Amino acid sequence: MAIGAPLNSPDATDAPQGGYGDKVLAVEPGGNEAIPVDARHGTPRGLFWTWTAPNLEFATIFVGVISILYFGLSFWQAVAAMAIGNLLGAAAHFLLSAEGPLHGVPQMVLGRLAFGYRGNILPATFMAVMCGVGWFATNSVSGAFALSTLFGITPLLGLVVIVVAQTAFAFFGHNLVQRFERIAAPVLAVIFVVGAVIIFGKSHVSTPSADGGFSIGGFLLTMGAAFGYTAGWTPYAADYTRYLPPTVSKVKTGLFASSGLFLSCTFLMVVGAASVTIGDPVSDNPTEAFTANLPSLVADLTLLAIAVGAVAANAINVYSGSMAFLAMGFRLPVGLQRALVTVFFGVVGFLVAWWALADAAASYEAFLLLVAYWIGPWLGVVFADRLLRREPPTLALLYDTRYANWGGVAAFVLGLVASVLLFCNQERFVGYVVRAVPELGDIGAFVGFALAFGLYLILARGRVAQSQRTPS
Repeated sequence: MAIGAPLNSPDATDAPQGGYGDKVLAVEPGGNEAIPVDARHGTPRGLFWTWTAPNLEFATIFVGVISILYFGLSFWQAVAAMAIGNLLGAAAHFLLSAEGPLHGVPQMVLGRLAFGYRGNILPATFMAVMCGVGWFATNSVSGAFALSTLFGITPLLGLVVIVVAQTAFAFFGHNLVQRFERIAAPVLAVIFVVGAVIIFGKSHVSTPSADGGFSIGGFLLTMGAAFGYTAGWTPYAADYTRYLPPTVSKVKTGLFASSGLFLSCTFLMVVGAASVTIGDPVSDNPTEAFTANLPSLVADLTLLAIAVGAVAANAINVYSGSMAFLAMGFRLPVGLQRALVTVFFGVVGFLVAWWALADAAASYEAFLLLVAYWIGPWLGVVFADRLLRREPPTLALLYDTRYANWGGVAAFVLGLVASVLLFCNQERFVGYVVRAVPELGDIGAFVGFALAFGLYLILARGRVAQSQRTPS
């Protein structure tokens, strides 16, 4: 089959970017088209702030909290597990971020190489629902609790304030989101560093684990949760590097993006773990329990930072969720495709967050691992495709509705299903292997990656070679 001009698809080179450039207070036009070279702007160093700010929030802290409170590790065991999980997630983010300037398209559009135009609807749906809506709801809840504690309002009112703010940033689009992250990151960092100094001064990091020894199951659960959090950003990676000029350094692009991600995640996760060693929680409200360890002024500033951090995270979540939705092939008015979908995700995310207010802690623990289950095999397929593909793809291939790669879909589905059935460790379902060997904890994401990677090399090798031989 010849790969010619896309059928029933927008011209990949006809993105409506005229006049947008580097304007901040302007609604980003269009949807998931390629960014023309003359509309590119920015430098790689700005990515450090882009990926620092959204992780300076309570959802990051809570990964450290559950590592000790729920998974039974000691402080230093938790630190090691979280650092490994974060490093693996940041390494994946490095590789995917570095590709953005070369292609100029969103991450989920690049995913069509490994899954085909129609097959890519499956992972794009996972991302749109679990990341664009799920993460949106999760972070909104923490921000709502922070505002509730700070101002004495109901969590629902706090939720409304948070959702309106973050949806507004995402509605305007790429440039305003990037600028907000750059301004928010240093301010949030200073506040959390001050809080961290106080928490470490009160903590008892030498306290042994719950059972007095080392739990490999708890270690792997923590590593998987940390990986799920950090790697949860990887399906967004190219969304925030595609506006960079194609001549920028790939190494610098990947390094600034991944270092901001790794440092912010590891820092706040460690702070969260340290906070648990101070004593038993004083409240069922997780943000109130955390800030109860701080002096009143610092506690108030930290609560405000938690709310702002939730907005920083969700401006990215809802923006990229809308990009994934458009990558599924939906057609909306050309000039406002992404902006309209952003509003839709804001409404849906609000409803899900409202439902989750009742039991935030349990919902978050399960959600972290659920994200990791699909991210693992998705990364396996994407990286296997990059290994096999010797030449950069043409834009025509990325937007060709006729291009199929069902080997990628099969590898993803088989890797996902097998890893969950065998190695899942959730309250409502425990995988068959984990039932027999409980000390495995939860390695579903890593098994899913390995299975999908190997299966893709077997099932899709011929299809990748064919797509590169066919002229575009």
